[in-house]
Amino acid sequence: MKKVFRFFLKSVLWFIALSVFSVILFRFVPIPVTPLMIIRSSQQIFSGRELMLEKDWQPLEKISAAMPLAVISAEDQRFEEHYGFDFEAIEKARKHNMKNKGKKIKGASTISQQTAKNVFLWPARSWVRKGFEVYFTFLIEIFWSKKRIMEVYLNVIETGDGVYGVEAASQRYFNKPASKLTNREAALIAAVLPNPRKWSPAKPTPYIQKKAGRIMYFMARMKPLSF
Repeated sequence: MKKVFRFFLKSVLWFIALSVFSVILFRFVPIPVTPLMIIRSSQQIFSGRELMLEKDWQPLEKISAAMPLAVISAEDQRFEEHYGFDFEAIEKARKHNMKNKGKKIKGASTISQQTAKNVFLWPARSWVRKGFEVYFTFLIEIFWSKKRIMEVYLNVIETGDGVYGVEAASQRYFNKPASKLTNREAALIAAVLPNPRKWSPAKPTPYIQKKAGRIMYFMARMKPLSF
């Protein structure tokens, strides 16, 4: 039992050390690849499809200011106020899901949580995965600025089938760099993020057009971002 305990303790300490090191490293270094990119690429290969992986890392300064506004309006309107977790949104989601059992579950993940999940974890719904998500969200909120969290988020999010980040999305759907995105184009990209392999910003359904309109409504009423 002592050997098992020592092995477990060493494993935990090594995990903490490596996770903290990687979070500090990625504060300064672009993320080369994410677990989701690897999983999607493997699915393409095993299904006999042509491998497609489009991504082009850009600093936040080279991304249209409309894009952070759009994703905050769509995904996390208290992004600059919270410390990784929006407890008010979590409580609202809990009450909604209690009242609507058996229907689609409403989430309350912040941009910080989504960034932690995309960079360090695998896509799955489980308490184990959620626990790791909380841990890595806590770390990036400590070691990264809100600007860095947003920069990483906008560069690693899945924006289409084999497409990652808003630069690749902008080039694919609008034939322009992300620095030239308009408010509407940014809102359309933000609108499809819940399921970017089903919806396309270039060919928005009536539902996506309506959602993009709501996002633009909130964008127009948001305070200027601090970064």
